[in-house]
Amino acid sequence: MINPGRLARLLRITQVFVKHGLDDFIVAIHLLRPYQWILRLMPWRWRSRVRQARGVRLREALEELGPIFVKFGQMMSTRPDLLPDDIALELVKLQDQVPPFPGINARQVIEQAYGEALEKHFKTFDLTPVASASVAQVHFAILWDDREVAVKVLRPGIHKIIQRDLGLLYTLAELAQRYLPDGERLRPVEVVGEFAKTLDDELDLMREAANASVLRNNFHRSGMLLIPEVLWDHTRSTVMVMDRIHGIPIGNIDALREAGIDLKKLSHDGVIIFFTQAFRDGFFHADMHPGNIFVSAEGQYRAVDFGIMGTLSDVDKRYLAENFVAFFNRDYRAVAESHLNAGWVPADTKIEEFEAAIRTVCEPIFAKPLKEISFGRLLIRLFQTARRFNMEVQPQLVLLQKTLLNIEGLGRQLYPDLDLWQTAKPFLEKWTRDQLGAKAFFQGFVKNLPQWGKIAPELPGLFHDFLRRANSGEMSMTWRAEALEKMREETKRSYRRLYFAISGSALVVAGTVIAGLGQPMIWPFLGVSALAWGLGGLGLGLVLGGWPRK
Repeated sequence: MINPGRLARLLRITQVFVKHGLDDFIVAIHLLRPYQWILRLMPWRWRSRVRQARGVRLREALEELGPIFVKFGQMMSTRPDLLPDDIALELVKLQDQVPPFPGINARQVIEQAYGEALEKHFKTFDLTPVASASVAQVHFAILWDDREVAVKVLRPGIHKIIQRDLGLLYTLAELAQRYLPDGERLRPVEVVGEFAKTLDDELDLMREAANASVLRNNFHRSGMLLIPEVLWDHTRSTVMVMDRIHGIPIGNIDALREAGIDLKKLSHDGVIIFFTQAFRDGFFHADMHPGNIFVSAEGQYRAVDFGIMGTLSDVDKRYLAENFVAFFNRDYRAVAESHLNAGWVPADTKIEEFEAAIRTVCEPIFAKPLKEISFGRLLIRLFQTARRFNMEVQPQLVLLQKTLLNIEGLGRQLYPDLDLWQTAKPFLEKWTRDQLGAKAFFQGFVKNLPQWGKIAPELPGLFHDFLRRANSGEMSMTWRAEALEKMREETKRSYRRLYFAISGSALVVAGTVIAGLGQPMIWPFLGVSALAWGLGGLGLGLVLGGWPRK
């Protein structure tokens, strides 16, 4: 049952959608179907009108509905698996700009957070905000040590507003899931739940401050990107204080040219910064639109707003790099195999069919000159193709794709002839060599050697205990059901495999550790011998463990 306040808000949404010609979205919801006939009786709808594309109309409607709906649209732009191309690409353009709240209210939030007067912390504080978004706004101030800072202040009452609109979004999602033809597959209630978690993160400015601190540490030796320092003594969950950033907004192309900044180099640096964050660190700024990027007089990037960050695991990074390099080389078989190896598509997927589908998507795109190819759009098409093969949604990948779209668009705004492929390919090839080559193997061995040294003394005891228990019958299992006799035989065979595999593996590990210790001179010989015996035992175990025996 919808309460009166929520119903009034729902009617307001309906009014805005009708105003922007989004009738299809209205009548798709069962509760609002009566509006279909009311809409047809409206006199101004009797004549034909030239309309903008539906993606544009939806974006404008969300902007009119307010900050929570803007943020929801931004989040949905990272889910191309759920949206058609035209809508997903248009929602990427949503900008989180809303009217500011009074500076006196900002002062009250700060003093409540500090538990004392604002003047205890700031020598001067400008009550006029310099930037305003849906969750917070920013003021400039000066500390008592004359340090210039930017102060981000959470909107007063934002929690109540968010809870109201989230409740309405859940209601709409439940209706959509119940009545839309694809409701069950699209899982709109889960999508709103994911959005709610994102908002919770943004409502804690301590979390954003931690994100900024990590990103600053990752680039503290780089001259390409500057992240402002967080001043933790003045930061709370509703107030965040960091160094003030000076620079030219990256969207002001004329000012950049007047400053003599090399726009070609600037666009190239932006691509390198993105791939460095994603593949070197696995931690990237996922909201790099022009409003969050400034440029110094020397051409250095300077970023702000760290509420939305993306992360990639080592597995994600490896398979993404393999996919990207395969794309550059038009090796669609490798792309299909990478998806299978990463577990992004089911193991029973027919690789030939998947490869053919990828080729169908990519070949028309590669017919264009490289500088005209949008890599971000290519990824969207690829995700939608993979969806036909039951590819599970990978949130970290679609967030990466959204960020790549922003970087690509920003780079070509600075330098229209930017060839993203030419810039990124050498970086990814070098990264792949460093991570998967002999050098990476040796570094991993050296890194893990201390841990192996710690467990090496325990291996003989563990091995002896395993043999004792196996010999005494402690590891045996009693089966009573005749229907499980076949499973019993399989289990016995598995134990034999396990017995020989553990024996051989223990010798392999022990031999590797002994060989790596290096002192005295007899140790390498023993290590190599143990390693050889272990490999032999492991191979014998695989053969004997699989040998049929009654």
